[in-house]
Amino acid sequence: MPESKQSPWLLLVPAFLMVQFLLVGALSGHEHPPPLPPPAGFPSTVGEWKMTHAEPINKDLARELNADRLVSQTYVRLGTGETANLFVAWFQTQRGNKQPHSPKVCLPGSGWTPESSGDLLLSTSAGAITVNRYLVVSGSQRLVAVYWYQTPWRAIAGEWASKFWLVADELRFHRTDTALVRVITWSSPGSDETATASAADFARKVYPELRRYFPE
Repeated sequence: MPESKQSPWLLLVPAFLMVQFLLVGALSGHEHPPPLPPPAGFPSTVGEWKMTHAEPINKDLARELNADRLVSQTYVRLGTGETANLFVAWFQTQRGNKQPHSPKVCLPGSGWTPESSGDLLLSTSAGAITVNRYLVVSGSQRLVAVYWYQTPWRAIAGEWASKFWLVADELRFHRTDTALVRVITWSSPGSDETATASAADFARKVYPELRRYFPE
C-alpha cells in the first residue's frame, strides 16, 4: 500500500500556532484595547432592511463565547418581506481564551450538517470584501450563513488568515480586537440561491455600517 503523503503546509500549522501564541503573549503588555462600542449605536436600519426584534442570547452560550459585546437581531427587507438574522460577537482583545468561534464549528456542534461551503466576493460602499458562504441542513430545515471576521482595518474570510492578521495587527497597532459577523437566511429545497442572494445583499449593506460602529 503506498504511503500517504501529508501536505507540507499542514506540518507548519503547529509551528505557526506556537509562534502566534508566543508573540501575542510577549506583546500583551503593550496592547492598547479600544473602548467598548456603545449598545445604542448598533445599526437598526441597514439600507431597506429594518430591525424587527432582538434575539435573546442564552447565558450559557454567552459565557462560552466570552465576547465583550454580543448582538443578535432579526431584520426584514421592506417591500419583499425577506428576513435575515445578524449575529455579532465583538472582542475587545484576543488575549487569553478570548477569540471568535468559527460557525464551521459552532453550527455542526448545534446539530446542523454542512452541505456546501465557499467564498463570496461582495462589492460594498466601503470596498470589496470576501466572505464565507456556508449552507447547513437539519432535517427539513436549511439555512445559509454568510460570515467573516471584521477588524477596524479589514474583513477577513479565512480562519487561518484571521490568525495571521492577529499577529500583524498586534505588532503594528498594538490591538487585537475583532468581531465575528454572521448573517443567516432561511432556505428550502430549490431556493438556496435566493437565500444566498438575500444574505449577500444584507452583508454588503451592513459591512459599512459596522465599520462606523466598531471603534477605530
